[in-house]
Amino acid sequence: MSTTRLVFYVSDGTGITAETIGHSLLTQFGGMQFNTSRIPFVDSVERALEVAERIRVAGEAQGQRPIVINSSVNPDISAALAHSGALMLDVFEPFIERLESELGEQRQAKVGQAHGMVDFETYHRRINAMNFALAHDDGMSINYDLADVILVAVSRAGKTPTCIYLALHHGVAAANYPLTDEDLEHDRLPPRLRAHRSKLFGLTIDPTRLQQIRQERRPGSKYADLETCRSEVLAAEKLFRAERIPVLSTTHVSIEEISSKVMSTLGLQRVMY
Repeated sequence: MSTTRLVFYVSDGTGITAETIGHSLLTQFGGMQFNTSRIPFVDSVERALEVAERIRVAGEAQGQRPIVINSSVNPDISAALAHSGALMLDVFEPFIERLESELGEQRQAKVGQAHGMVDFETYHRRINAMNFALAHDDGMSINYDLADVILVAVSRAGKTPTCIYLALHHGVAAANYPLTDEDLEHDRLPPRLRAHRSKLFGLTIDPTRLQQIRQERRPGSKYADLETCRSEVLAAEKLFRAERIPVLSTTHVSIEEISSKVMSTLGLQRVMY
């Protein structure tokens, strides 16, 4: 019997809510291995029954009971998914009854409602933040006056995905600056960053992990050489210490955790949904 458990994030929307909450739950079980799949837009009973059969067959083939983390708001869809025989974890169920009691109103289980846009201003801010992150990726633009945060790190240390996450989920205008060989020759900030010191946050990474990431991008290159990675990381960390820049290692930390640490350290506020 396999020791890897199958986990399915199922939703009547994008599935991001189920996946985010499910990931947080699964990380509490560090001794287990999980094979996860996200199944979005399960927005009818018929579709739910098809998905339930797919999950049932996968579980039988593996010899383990699957786990379903479900954020569907329609109870009929949830009931259909239960035909899979999986362990069903409903994201909303523990809270609905208590909220109904507190608010004196029954929920309206409309498919997709939990994933809709609350207001245009919030949506517009997130889109603008996303455009800003893309325009200011890897130092392509250095107009940092409108930035909420500037992530500073060597190449492939996690700057870009963190900036995109900050933009999409929190409406934060996040730029990133890649430290070059020239930058790392000195123990001072590059001139273009000095006026924005209060917005800076450094990312570092274990050199061995960095080497693995770079090897996938440019196999056998000096860029991916372990000594190059080690030298760059040490120089970047020395710079962060000398300039008293807050820093976090991304080696064993999720993008969600990195983003949370960046925001709390710099006192940034997320958009309200």
